[in-house]
Amino acid sequence: MVTRRNFIKKAVVGSAALSFGGVLEGFSVKSYNNIVGANERIKVGAIGVNSRGRALACNFAKQENCEVIALCDVDSRALQKCKEALLKVKDDKVKEYKDLRVMLENKNIDAVLIATPDHWHAPAALLAAKAGKHVYLEKPCSHSPEEGEILIKGARKYNCVMQMGNQRRSWPNVVEAIQELKNGIIGNVYYGKSWYTNNRPSIGVGKEVPVPEWLDWDLWQGPVPRVAFKDNIHPYNWHWFWRWGTGEALNNGTHMVDILRWGMELDYPTMVTSAGGRFRYKDDWETPDTQVISYEFGEGKMMTWEGRSCNSQNIEGSSVGAMFYGDSGSLLITGSNAYTVYDLKNKVVKDVQSNIAIDPRNLMNPAEQLDALHIQNFFNAIRKSEPLHSDIASGHKSTLLVQLGNIAQRVGHSLNIDNQNGRIMYDNDAMKYWSRSYEPGWEMKL
Repeated sequence: MVTRRNFIKKAVVGSAALSFGGVLEGFSVKSYNNIVGANERIKVGAIGVNSRGRALACNFAKQENCEVIALCDVDSRALQKCKEALLKVKDDKVKEYKDLRVMLENKNIDAVLIATPDHWHAPAALLAAKAGKHVYLEKPCSHSPEEGEILIKGARKYNCVMQMGNQRRSWPNVVEAIQELKNGIIGNVYYGKSWYTNNRPSIGVGKEVPVPEWLDWDLWQGPVPRVAFKDNIHPYNWHWFWRWGTGEALNNGTHMVDILRWGMELDYPTMVTSAGGRFRYKDDWETPDTQVISYEFGEGKMMTWEGRSCNSQNIEGSSVGAMFYGDSGSLLITGSNAYTVYDLKNKVVKDVQSNIAIDPRNLMNPAEQLDALHIQNFFNAIRKSEPLHSDIASGHKSTLLVQLGNIAQRVGHSLNIDNQNGRIMYDNDAMKYWSRSYEPGWEMKL
């Protein structure tokens, strides 16, 4: 039986080699939509289209080999804004949905992008895989370690291409920097540090108020046990509540910890320690606004992540970055598509820059053109079985590292980790955070 999904994977489409932003000079994406071959584009549904999700939906729509045909969000305002934004990219009609389960019944959809709040990431991805869709999943891939393990099994069981949004895995100069590390440009790399800084305001103390008419609060909560609506949760501050979010560690730390793990060729640590807290304001914010996570690996390797949500002083001249230290020098990757190599006397021996401007603190769309490369890798995996730059197994390992940091923070002591599988050893209190509670009927089941 030839299904649309199989056809898309086998199709030979000339547009795959075309550049981001247009086919030929003076030939727009809108023009391309009307030429022969447009019906061979991958049809995508976007789930969670507020802010970052809206930016991703537009980025997907700008790809010549893609058509965004459906939008889903529990916030009607977000749906309307995304629809208006897409009309500036293309004039195709899109179907709008409030419930992702209904959207996933649409057999014309080949793949979905997921940019919901964190508590929805893994459940939505599994539902999509079950429905026969390929998945582009924003980081973190899961809210708890167990969910990541389930997704790996789910992608395998349902033959699903599942890419995590660690977009820097596809940025050319970052890829080159990692290869330089592996080629020994700074010798044996024994320590990596990463960081993120910002100056976020207080979220205040929320008040229970009636749910706004534009929001389906029950569907917004989805898999999570129900609580009353408060006025300081949606649309962004959910990040700082353990029930729905994962704090700055997974919000931004996932990206840079992933770069360290990639460059140092590491999987699971032997020990994880975290120190920090909510220091800047007294409000409803539950996760740390200041946090340092330390990882010890076997064979004399270690790494750290420092997050400061409420003090934006840069490190190494950048608000976000990763630094590798070796026995013959160091290598710096900041938030841009660039890297710098230093010798042991701090002299610059190689400096590779990019002419594409990036704003790491832009919450919506810091690097659209570069992120398009990650999207194209996702499409090529569907069409041509090209290896994913950040498949779900790799994405889970990096997500797990920062999850372990949060677990160490919450139990207040270091964790001993089995470096063969990443599981916590000899600690029943810590293992309580390995999984999470679900609203009855919403449990993740393969």
